[in-house]
Amino acid sequence: MKILKKRKIKYAALFFVCWFALLVFLVDGVLKFQTLVDYFGSYTVVEVTLVLLVIIPTLAVYVFTKK
Repeated sequence: MKILKKRKIKYAALFFVCWFALLVFLVDGVLKFQTLVDYFGSYTVVEVTLVLLVIIPTLAVYVFTKK
């Protein structure tokens, strides 16, 4: 049982690292963070949105990984 949970955690952690790196590259390199803040009008909205864009897919990978 514990081995199966370790596998799910491993896959979710790997997805988290890759997805986080891609979003950092897109936001800091391509889109420019300040541009997003100017577009949405709030630093807080942009930060919360980016955090949710990382956490929600990571949880989905954890939940849907086969046991």
